[in-house]
Amino acid sequence: MKISTQLQLALIILVTFFPLSINAKVITAKPSHFKLELVAESELTTEQVWKKLIEPKTWWQSDHTYSGDANNLSLDPVAGGFWREDWQGGSVLHGTVLNIQTNKLLRLSAPFGPLQEMAVETVWTISLTETDTGTRITFEFIANGNEFSALEKLAPAVNYVKGEALKSLAKSD
Repeated sequence: MKISTQLQLALIILVTFFPLSINAKVITAKPSHFKLELVAESELTTEQVWKKLIEPKTWWQSDHTYSGDANNLSLDPVAGGFWREDWQGGSVLHGTVLNIQTNKLLRLSAPFGPLQEMAVETVWTISLTETDTGTRITFEFIANGNEFSALEKLAPAVNYVKGEALKSLAKSD
């Protein structure tokens, strides 16, 4: 079977710019609630993913920060610790660590972005599972508000942002 030059070029571009596929689903989306589940396979070991995970500036997207620079992010990886963003003239508390199990699980109360100003309760669970080829990374994100929150409209955008973060976390540098 002969592959055309255009198809070869398209495949090279796909592999180069989109080397990692993720499974990202909006499980439920209602005005008062949504649940997301995103899964990626990484060739990194669980220890390598964990090291990146607890340094959000290494994998979170600058476009999705208040300061415009992911280097301003930090995480104190202990129960009660904060995921913060600090820069000259501002500071944001993005989340609080609820549960941490080294190389396995990070759970945060994390009303990122517009969810914070809406007074929405959220839980973001990041699980790492060792596989034969590396690590399976699972993001589960649950948001609860009230019937006036219109969360079903935000679910796809939050899913997109979390998906971009997951791709970055899972890729080997």
